[in-house]
Amino acid sequence: AAAKLKSGEAVIVDVRDKDEWDEGHIPRATHMSRGTIELDIEEKVPDPNVMIICHCGGGGRGALVTESLQKMGYKNVRNLAGGFKAWKADGLPSTK
Repeated sequence: AAAKLKSGEAVIVDVRDKDEWDEGHIPRATHMSRGTIELDIEEKVPDPNVMIICHCGGGGRGALVTESLQKMGYKNVRNLAGGFKAWKADGLPSTK
């Protein structure tokens, strides 16, 4: 995920709640909470072929959103295994 983000190949979508986002997030990620992503995604990511990597805190919400976006016609959607906790545990960068 980190390599895809760095190369510009993927859009990282943080589906956690706003308060979780405010505490820290992946640099260059886009915030769309699980409750509103279906309404916001087409405006923010209009190309259904772009790689989208969804994540939440630990993986559960990200998996649900990944499935939902696939049903909406997004063809290249992945869930970040372990979520933001795993990202931080791997020593990858985060920002506020």
